[in-house]
Amino acid sequence: MRQVDACVNLKAIIKKEVQRKKRKSEEKRKREKKVMGEILVHAGCFVGIILLGYVLRNIGFFAEDDFHVLSKIVVKITLTAAIITNFSGREMETSMLLLMVMGFLFGVFMIGVGAVLYRKRGREHQSFAILNISGCNIGNFAMPFAQGFLGPVGVMAVSLFDCGNSFICMGGSCSVADMVKSGNGKFDIRSIIRRLSKSIPLLTYVFMTILAFCHMSLPQPIIEYAGIIGNANVFMAMLMIGVGFHLSGDREQIGDIVKILSTRYFVGILFALASYFSLPFPLEYRQALVITFLAPIASIAPAFTAELKGDFGLSSAVNSLSILISIVLITIALVVML
Repeated sequence: MRQVDACVNLKAIIKKEVQRKKRKSEEKRKREKKVMGEILVHAGCFVGIILLGYVLRNIGFFAEDDFHVLSKIVVKITLTAAIITNFSGREMETSMLLLMVMGFLFGVFMIGVGAVLYRKRGREHQSFAILNISGCNIGNFAMPFAQGFLGPVGVMAVSLFDCGNSFICMGGSCSVADMVKSGNGKFDIRSIIRRLSKSIPLLTYVFMTILAFCHMSLPQPIIEYAGIIGNANVFMAMLMIGVGFHLSGDREQIGDIVKILSTRYFVGILFALASYFSLPFPLEYRQALVITFLAPIASIAPAFTAELKGDFGLSSAVNSLSILISIVLITIALVVML
């Protein structure tokens, strides 16, 4: 009789365990669907704004030269305000500086890749590649994903990576590209420092990082004022890319797009895999690094390309397509990691 009771109890336990695993599996599937839905909606909005800018330019609402006006607004006003908002109230520890260093070194590595990639095509193409293959779109693209799916720790990790990354995309890569294009062949650190010292977003990043490490914050009215302006940053940056988007359709241009994007994402995927499976960081940090390495090319690249009298239409096309590729890659990565 006892054996029968024991058998019945065992069956009940097994049944409960099977039901528990089934419920857990169903909850995971629901969570994955929700994550995918949120990611696709968010990314779809980005694409929609780019298309809006493209259509408005084609119907005459924007002139092609308006791209330069929009780029100045993004670089000097809305992006700066967004940086202040993202860093306000955050405290940092010295040990977290390693993430900042990683953001900087990845940008330096990609500058080298761009220089090697077009070393035989002349200074104009080499300069273009350096500017449009380095730097990650963190603030306008990766940060919203981190805020939505990785929590406070992930947001902090992404912010620190972006602080190092900003030295590259907010003036560093542009300085190197300008030197390469001018053809003097000399590495002038003073020229780079001079350009970086004039970058309002970069100076804002440095200032806000110092405040965070000192456990200080700006007055609340300033933060609220910056928040109102900063909320427009994503819209303005994506609209700017849409207004500047231009494809001539010739083989050389398409070849350049394929070459730059395939190289960028091959390297990005390698770094993402290495950081997730090899680095001795907490899981949230490794998840954040995967998102940053798969992020699109810096949205400010077309503006700097225009500043150097480069092909900003091609730059906008590369930038727009990189957003589409990153949507797919980050969606897959988040579904696998979460």
